[in-house]
Amino acid sequence: MNTTDIHELRKDPLLGRWVAVLDRPKAPGDYSFPADTDHGDSCMLCAGREKETLGDILSIPRSGDSAGKWWTRVIPHFAPVFRVEGDLGRRGDGMYDKMNSVGASEIIIESPDHAVRPEDMGLDQMMRVIKTYKDRMADLERDARLRYTFIYKNSGSEAGAVYSHPVSYLASTPIIPKRVKEELDGAKQYFAYKERCIFCDMIREEIRTGSRIVLETRHFIAFCPYASKFPFETWIIPKRHHCAFQDITAEEIEDMSFILSTSLQKLRQCFDGLSFNYFIHSAPNRIPRKDHWHTLGEDFHWHLEIMPRLLRTSGFEWGSGCYVLPTSPEYAAQYLREVK
Repeated sequence: MNTTDIHELRKDPLLGRWVAVLDRPKAPGDYSFPADTDHGDSCMLCAGREKETLGDILSIPRSGDSAGKWWTRVIPHFAPVFRVEGDLGRRGDGMYDKMNSVGASEIIIESPDHAVRPEDMGLDQMMRVIKTYKDRMADLERDARLRYTFIYKNSGSEAGAVYSHPVSYLASTPIIPKRVKEELDGAKQYFAYKERCIFCDMIREEIRTGSRIVLETRHFIAFCPYASKFPFETWIIPKRHHCAFQDITAEEIEDMSFILSTSLQKLRQCFDGLSFNYFIHSAPNRIPRKDHWHTLGEDFHWHLEIMPRLLRTSGFEWGSGCYVLPTSPEYAAQYLREVK
C-alpha cells in the first residue's frame, strides 16, 4: 500500500455508524484470503527477520537467548486503514458526512516463536502480551485527535486470520465505534436509573447464581453471558470497577494472564482447530471534550470478550440482529468448567 493512499471514514446517516472506505478499490478477483504462506522459515514476523518489517513501535527486549532478542514487538500494519499523519479534514458530501481516516493501525507480535501461542508459553509470556496492550493504549490516549483505541485478535481462518504467527492488532480511530457506543449508552442509562454500574451488577449476579461462570480468580471472573450472541461466547471482567483497561495494575495483569490463558485453553480443548476472535472494550480516550461521557468513570467497566467462530451467521441474524444459540450459556459454561 502506497504512503500516499488516503482512506475515508463515511458516516451512515440512518444508523450513525462510521465505515472505513479504502482508497484503492479491490476488484472481484481480489476477494480471497491467501493460503497460509508464512509457515516456518518463510515468516517475516519470526525472530531474526526484523529487518523485513517497518521497524519497532515498541518491544519488550529479551537477552541471553539465541532464539531471539525480544519477547513481544509492535510494528506498523503492512496495510494500514488508519494513519497517524494528517488531520481529520471533516467535511460534507451532499447530505453525507466524511473525514480522513487518521489514527493508528498496528500489529502486535505476541511471541518470537512461530509455532507456539502465548497462552501455551506460560504465565510470564501472556503477562508480557497484556503489558504490551496496556502500554500502547496508554500512549495513544495522549493524542487529542483520537477517540478510541481497540485491541483485537483474529485466530484461525474462520476468524479472519491472515498470519499463522501469533499476533493481535491495534486500531486507534478518530470516532467511537457504534458497537462500543451502544455499550457506553446502555451502561450510562442503567447507571442513571439505578445509580449502579451495570457490569458490577452482572459480576454480583453471575457469582450469586454460578451457573454461567467458567472460572473465577481473585481479580476476575470469566463467564458465558446470559444473552450471548454466539455459542460458548465468554467474557472476562475485572472485579475492581474501572472504566479503562490501561489502568490495570501489575497484580491484575498477572491474574488476567492466568484467566485468559486458561479460558482459551479450555475452548481449544472443547473444539479442535477452533477459530476465535477476542477484543477489549475499554473507555474512549479520556481527553476532556464537549460530548465526553461525564459519568464514564462511574458507569462503564472495561472487559474482554471471546467469540468462538462455531457457526456461520445467517441472513436472519444479519437482517434482524436477533441471534440463535444452539447451546445455552449455562450448558456452555458447564462444559468449559469441566475441561481440565
